[in-house]
Amino acid sequence: MPSDPARVVADELERRGLAVPARLLADAHRPLAPLLSDLGAGVGPLVRSVFGQRGAGVAALIEDPAALDRLVRHLDADGEANGEPG
Repeated sequence: MPSDPARVVADELERRGLAVPARLLADAHRPLAPLLSDLGAGVGPLVRSVFGQRGAGVAALIEDPAALDRLVRHLDADGEANGEPG
């Protein structure tokens, strides 16, 4: 299993056919990334306690200010690998 939470989320979005809408939403919310990471620092312990090990990856993703950029890079790479225009 990949260790990068952004890779895990990108793979799951791709598997569910939600990569394109997720990419659009990620671009729309890029200016909010620092605020989302601050929120994640407060919500992260709650997510970890409720969801256990699976929640740890999500909590790490929302706490990292650069995670949104990594998620977009992974989604772009997956789209190019599948022959979608980037």
